[in-house]
Amino acid sequence: MTTVTLGIASRDDITRSFAAAMRGEEQGEFISFATPELLLRTLTQLRWDILKKMTGAGAMSIRELARRVDRDVRRVHDDVLALINVGVLERSDNGDIIFPYDAIHVDFTLQAEAA
Repeated sequence: MTTVTLGIASRDDITRSFAAAMRGEEQGEFISFATPELLLRTLTQLRWDILKKMTGAGAMSIRELARRVDRDVRRVHDDVLALINVGVLERSDNGDIIFPYDAIHVDFTLQAEAA
């Protein structure tokens, strides 16, 4: 099973992870956002529904995805483009869309703000 972790990472975090990967340390599959707000703005409820339907499902057309989430094709297309633009979804050679993971783990911590 291939799991992707959606989380929050600063540029320094990403640099450290890249350096560790270059040393041969396994890093796993990550899709990082700069802030929790950006993650939550990107992964709206409707887009989360798309990811749930695509997790482990393989490549499919936008029309098929729209049928599975019971939504208008044009609106699903807009959400798919937003997810492609941030690197969450991919497009195959034949134009289908892919979410190449069998599971999603979301990881971030909300801390009290400094007074």
